Amino acid sequence: MTAPCYSTLSRQVDALFAGEDNLIAALANFSALLNEHLEDINWVGFYLLQGEQLILGPFQGKVACTRIPMGKGVCGTAAQTDSTQRVADVHSFEGHIACDSASNSEIVIPLRRDGEVIGVLDIDSPSFSRFDEKDQLGLESCVKSLEKALFA
Repeated sequence: MTAPCYSTLSRQVDALFAGEDNLIAALANFSALLNEHLEDINWVGFYLLQGEQLILGPFQGKVACTRIPMGKGVCGTAAQTDSTQRVADVHSFEGHIACDSASNSEIVIPLRRDGEVIGVLDIDSPSFSRFDEKDQLGLESCVKSLEKALFA
């Protein structure tokens, strides 16, 4: 498996979303961009915070859970703790919400506006231990580029 060049992806995000102010359009294209460039994934998309739950946003992949309570599952934990969650085996994550039984590993990165969590980027893989530290740092950089383009 060839690792994506995250610095190139971040530059693409800078170029694609400069001046874009529509959140839904940007998140849709961002998830499509990642879906096109990341190997060995079966779902990529966003959940957006509304009240005390995350609501399904733009994504690429199979039908997904539409609502996730704060603090529940990998997505709810990432949103509540405002921290990236990288899970090598989702079946061992207490409270994991199985939207797709084919998913075995997951990474979830908070999306922030003005320092406040407004949602999460969720990426699933059918492989165990799909995401490593390099993926985490690269994807966090891409999300920061998206935040800068949309909210700066």
